[in-house]
Amino acid sequence: MKLKALLIMASVYLVIAGLGFILVPEVFGVGAVPADPSPALIAYLRVFGSPLLGIAVLDWIARNEPPSRARSAIVMGNIVGFSTIALLDIWGLFHHARPATYVFVVIHSFFAIAFIAMGRKQAMP
Repeated sequence: MKLKALLIMASVYLVIAGLGFILVPEVFGVGAVPADPSPALIAYLRVFGSPLLGIAVLDWIARNEPPSRARSAIVMGNIVGFSTIALLDIWGLFHHARPATYVFVVIHSFFAIAFIAMGRKQAMP
């Protein structure tokens, strides 16, 4: 896989997740959000969508960039972000997380492993 394709896939995924948190947090958080969530909880969940949209834009713009320290930093940021969330998903499975967590373990682990592989392939300029 090429880095460009990976950045595009990550960008699309992050846009979907970001918009899900912002526009339909009750649906997006099914199984984790109570049936009658407080307005404070909904507002709190919506906050998470904003940085996801920002990272999506960063990944989208970086998809066509040549090798550079900045592009390497973007890859590293994705490694940290996706690895952390994959580990948190796995931790959640051991603590009775919602069934959808199994799907997110696969998705987030895929991105973490793919970005790690790309980071290893890419030489730091």
